[in-house]
Amino acid sequence: MQKTKEIMSWILPVLIGLAIALAIKAFVFTRVRVDGPSMEPNLMDAERVLAFKPAKVKHLSVIVFDAYGEDPSAKTHTNYVKRVIGLPGDKVASKNGYIYVNNKKIKQSFISQTERTSGTGNWTLTTLAQQNGWGKGKKVTVVPKGKYFVLGDHRSVSNDSRYWGFVDQKKVLGVVKVPFWTSNKTKRHNVNSLSY
Repeated sequence: MQKTKEIMSWILPVLIGLAIALAIKAFVFTRVRVDGPSMEPNLMDAERVLAFKPAKVKHLSVIVFDAYGEDPSAKTHTNYVKRVIGLPGDKVASKNGYIYVNNKKIKQSFISQTERTSGTGNWTLTTLAQQNGWGKGKKVTVVPKGKYFVLGDHRSVSNDSRYWGFVDQKKVLGVVKVPFWTSNKTKRHNVNSLSY
């Protein structure tokens, strides 16, 4: 009897700790691994970041989402990390290396001029949908309700909304944050603090 009490005195706190850790992972945040160069220079290939699940998605938020069913080439259990450019109802376009949302040029201080222009081209949602076949025969002029338009920061290599369309809000797993202990303040600002 005494031995059982002694064993329970250390097993119970371990089980409670495990339950708390699992609840935090399920409802608050999880660690995410960035795969590929599409978010450079702000997030590097194989970098680990945190994705907060209850965080609100805003313009320029960096999100992680389940890409299966969004990108036709994505396999099950494939997550992408991208930057939100367009929210539901937004009109998005690119002209001469600048991104316009609702006819306003957005600041892209988080990437260089070369990264803004390389591989970007001039487009509207309508021309992208027609060129890449994701409009499903409809004239797409704005980001639909319940969807996001996302781009990678390294535009010339990013496989993003330009090629396969919008991300369903239900597919978003969380808003990415660079941990506070990361020594690169510019990276923390470019990922954690941008919005308009």
